Order: sequence, then C-alpha cells, then structure tokens
Amino acid sequence: MNNSRFVGVVIVGLVFVVVGLSAFTVNERELAIKLQVGEVVEANYEPGLHFKVPVLQTVRKFPSRILNIDDAPQRVFTLERTAMTVDYFVKWRIVDEVPFYTSTGGSQDIAMSRLREIIKNSIVTEFGKRSVSEAISVERAELMRDMLTTAKLTAQGLGVELVDFRVKQVEFVAEVRNSVYNQMREERARVAAETRAEGREAAELIRSTADKDRTIILADAYRDGQKIRGEGDARSAEIYADAYNKDPEFYAFHRSIQAYRNSMGKPGDVLVLDPDNEFFRYLNQSDGTE
Repeated sequence: MNNSRFVGVVIVGLVFVVVGLSAFTVNERELAIKLQVGEVVEANYEPGLHFKVPVLQTVRKFPSRILNIDDAPQRVFTLERTAMTVDYFVKWRIVDEVPFYTSTGGSQDIAMSRLREIIKNSIVTEFGKRSVSEAISVERAELMRDMLTTAKLTAQGLGVELVDFRVKQVEFVAEVRNSVYNQMREERARVAAETRAEGREAAELIRSTADKDRTIILADAYRDGQKIRGEGDARSAEIYADAYNKDPEFYAFHRSIQAYRNSMGKPGDVLVLDPDNEFFRYLNQSDGTE
C-alpha cells in the first residue's frame, strides 16, 4: 500500500514537472516564438497560457513596448559641405517577432546596433540634401519626417517599426561655427540693405507722385480761378455797359466822384490843376447842368 501510494505521488509529481516544463504564458506586453532545434515552428501567440514539447522545444520572448535609442550627436554635412552635429533620439518597437529573430538572433543589442547604422545613413542622406538655413529653421519638421520615412523602409527587414524620430539639437562644429555665423550675419545685413533700398525707392516714388498730383491740382485750381475771374470781369463789364447805356450822364458823374475820392482821399494831398480842366467839370456845375 505504501509502495503504490509512493508510486502515485511520483507519477503526480512527474505530471506536474512535465506540465511545468510544457506550459508557458505570454502577456499582453510580450511577443513570443516557439523554436525547435533552432528553427521557428510557431509565432503570433495571443496573450494567455500555451504549451510546448519539453526539452525538444524552447520559447523566446521579446518586449512589445516602445524602446528608445538616444546616442551621441552625429556629425553630418549639409548641401554646402558645412559640418554640423545632430543630436537626436529614436523610438522603436518589435512588431514582427520572426524576422526580428532571424535577422538579429533575438538580440536587442544587435537590433539597436543595426538601427543606429540605418538612422545614421538616413540623417546623412537627408541633411546632405538641404542647405544650412533649411536644416536649422523652417524645414525642421519636414526634415524629421523625411528621415523617419527613409529609415522606416530599411528597418522593416528587421521586423521592427520606427515609431518616432526627433532632432533635439543641431549645432555647427567648433571650427566652422564662427564663419557660418558671420556668413549668416552678412546675409541678414544684405537682406536688410535691400529692404531699406526698396523702402527708399518706394518713398521716392510716393513723393514724386504726390508732387505731381500737387502740381496738377494747383494748375487746375489756377485755371479754374482764372476762368471764374474772367467770367466775373466779363459780367462786371457787362453790368457797367448796361448801366452806361441806361444813363450815360449819371455813369460819367459816378466815375468822376470815384476819381475825386481816389485823388483827394488822403490828408495833405496837393493837386495842382487848371480850374477849367475837364476834371472839375461836376464841381464847377453845382446845379448839376452843363
């Protein structure tokens, strides 16, 4: 009885050992493959409990979370052959466990080493297509997008996905920094001089246009004034003519009175004339008759 109980315990123990060696779990943050004599026999496991043949089969697991590469700044050359250093980081993850295992042996270190080379080539290629101003200013977002697109295509063969590619900082190397800054200052000064020259040209054009308009306005005003003055003089002459025709004697008398007033209108004025002169015609005729 004791022997049969012992045998039963041993059998149960063996069963637990076999089950323990055969069962394995995969959680939602892992990818797993089943290997048999080094060859992949099964992959794409759902999270949960799974089984394998003990000893003959083994299981390799890989993280499915996003991983990070943050290396030392990379030296590159722009389109003008200007040396720069690019500080960047890359986020990546394993998306296809079978190509990842076959291309890297399942080693994250090997995968990251190959990704560094892919990323380096992408950075060198994209910076080499752009000028300094394009690389450090308005086209930064486009630059990062193009680098990510270029590197993604190559990285697919490793069974990984590049999630994000960010340039943290772009700097000139020490030996060219001052010369580049001087070139940029000279370029800005040139642009400023051109802008000022264009402004002066526009100002001169505005002033000349204003002077021309002023001359035209004054000429038109003088012409209109002369026309109005001429019309007034003509109307005045017409009125005088009508008045003279109605009563020539009164008109002559009125003109004489105006002449007396203009000739003797100031104190101390002396007028020497013959009393019989026609000028005193109406003064000599106090009764108003000839």
